[in-house]
Amino acid sequence: MRKLGHALSASTVRAALRRHRVPPAPQRRRATTWRDFIRYHQDQLLACDFFTVETLFLKTIHVLFFIEIGTRRVHLAGCTAHPTAAWVTQQARQRAWALQESDAPPRFLLHDRDAKFPTSFDAVFAAEGVEIVRTPYRSPTANAYAERWVESVRAECLDHLLIVNEAHLRHVLAAYVRHDNEARPHQGLRQQTPVLVAPRARAGPVRRRDVLGGLIHEYHREAA
Repeated sequence: MRKLGHALSASTVRAALRRHRVPPAPQRRRATTWRDFIRYHQDQLLACDFFTVETLFLKTIHVLFFIEIGTRRVHLAGCTAHPTAAWVTQQARQRAWALQESDAPPRFLLHDRDAKFPTSFDAVFAAEGVEIVRTPYRSPTANAYAERWVESVRAECLDHLLIVNEAHLRHVLAAYVRHDNEARPHQGLRQQTPVLVAPRARAGPVRRRDVLGGLIHEYHREAA
């Protein structure tokens, strides 16, 4: 700025750096932390993870999902009692096909070191130009956005239901994912939804829509 004829005080420079979360010069030379990496690349990051659900008949079902870190949008990949390498790789292909139609495909795919992710799973995304990023060893919070979503779907949905079978679980999760993506405001998105829906009426009576038999409520204004 001085070369352009502008004189700035030290306090002005400090305020600008603080506002943009830029550390002082000596600290900028340090190695990028995991948290920095997530923050810098969140709009280019796709994460995925597994979680399990026990049915009424004590059968374990594995659920694979993807979450866009920047928008928090969740994509349910599938549910199965047998997450074989072939099944997991097929879910990767289906998500990769969807990415081909995206205006802003991810640059990175983040997942943990679970043995359920075979090399063929990573190879599908690598072929699309997506770089695979595995979480560090012994870092259970490294995939925090995916872990947080699992906590939410359990606390708000699954902990209140008895899941009968795989088809029932698929129906329940599809309803919850639609609600989470299109109707649930997210604090980290400034109370916006991951999927931006058409503006609703600003006037008129407030109506309630029940999801999953009333377990979840959605409210909207009905056009006058």
